[in-house]
Order: sequence, then structure tokens, then C-alpha cells
Amino acid sequence: MSARDAILARLRATPPATLPALPDVCAWFDAHQRNENNAQRVSRLRSALEAVKTEVHDTTADAWPELLLQIAAAKGLRNLLLGSDTPHGALLQARGPQNLQLLHYAQTIDSWRDVLFDEVDASLTLARSAIAETGSLILWPDASEPRLMSLVPSLHFVLLDVTTIHADLHSAMRSEGWSAGLPTNALLICGPSKTADIQQTTAYGAHGPRELVVLLCHPQGGAA
Repeated sequence: MSARDAILARLRATPPATLPALPDVCAWFDAHQRNENNAQRVSRLRSALEAVKTEVHDTTADAWPELLLQIAAAKGLRNLLLGSDTPHGALLQARGPQNLQLLHYAQTIDSWRDVLFDEVDASLTLARSAIAETGSLILWPDASEPRLMSLVPSLHFVLLDVTTIHADLHSAMRSEGWSAGLPTNALLICGPSKTADIQQTTAYGAHGPRELVVLLCHPQGGAA
């Protein structure tokens, strides 16, 4: 018997290892759930976002367009990028803003790359949900609101329904059925883009928006 045959014989004679049982992740999270209501999740999310220089405003489903236009005017924005054919974009368009040009992402990036990178002041996208534990906004980019909308303009407005705030990432993945399918890019945004050099000097806007403005959309009469 050759050395090779001897080695293979020993390998074949070795019984397969018994894999340890996988941990019951769902049971662990169920046992460690916070006993909190939606208002407490909103508070945790706000605290986490504001800790990293995110601007957070309370509003309602009817009032958010006027609030956004007020903020845009205060910041001196010339234009705002909207997705193509979105309900919230149509709602803002219906307000007929006089001093803010509304642009629509309705063409391929190759045809207007220079405009997007050099001339667009801000964008508005809808958050699918959020995570209170980490202060993260969950964005689900698609053809109507491509990923570049949240990465390129200097200011990013995010509209978030407060009833979609989850306690933690596991709760979000389980309740939203992420295992059934994910987009090409699922984004978790925890604040404006920032980086630091070797001297630990923080700079905002190096790799994305330097300002993040979150509009917390409460049920009518429920805004804090």
C-alpha cells in the first residue's frame, strides 16, 4: 500500500464529526427583548441619531412637506432630488414649491452624472424602517429611488414612519421577512457621512452626504 493509499484509508475510516447544534438565535432575542413601547423606541432612535450630528424633526403624514420646505428654505437649498413616481414625491410636488426646484431621478446615471454630482443640493428618500438599538435607518433602494440618491447629494432628507421602528436588527429582519429576499443593496444609515485622518480630525461629507435630516412621521395627533 502506498503512502497515499494509507492516508486515504485512514481518512475514510475516520467517522464523520458530529456538528454541534446551532444556537437558537430567535429564542435568545425573545428572552432579551426590551419591555418598551413605540414611544420609547422613537426616543432611543432619536438619541442615537442626534449623537452623531443627525438633524431630527417630528412631524405627521400631512405636515411633513411644509416642514421639509421650511428646512430647505432655511438652508438655502436650490433644488431637491426626488425618486421617480413615488407617493411621497407626488405629495411634495403637489405643494408646488416656488423657491425649490424639484428634480426627478428618471434617467440613467450615464446621461446626467455631472449634474447629479455637481449641481444637486439635496435628495429625499423614504426609509423602509429603522433600528432603535443602533440608531440605524433602513433604506431599500429600487428603480424608483436608486442607491445613489442617498450617497451623492450633500444633504439627505429621510422620511420615516415611526410605527416602523424596530427594537433591534434581528426584530427588523424577522418581522419584515428579509430571508424571503433582499434588494441588491440594503442600506443601514446611522448618520451623515464622516471620516477621520491620522490626527483623528473628523470630517463630514467625505464619502457621502455631510448632512442627514430625518423627518419622524407620527400618526395624526401623535407628534412629540
